[in-house]
Amino acid sequence: MTTNTTLSALLQAFFTDRLMNQRQASSHTIASYRDTFRLLLRFAQMLLKKSPSTLALARGQV
Repeated sequence: MTTNTTLSALLQAFFTDRLMNQRQASSHTIASYRDTFRLLLRFAQMLLKKSPSTLALARGQV
């Protein structure tokens, strides 16, 4: 069985749950991750010709 999870939901959880709550990362660290993901999403948009909001990750069985 394959489950699709939107990338936006995963990123939001990463920033709010992982970086802010669990790791208590500094604002500089969070900004660095934000900028990195912006670059990655722009690259993915150019390469895949899809809006970043439509991207999803498929999780299947190995």
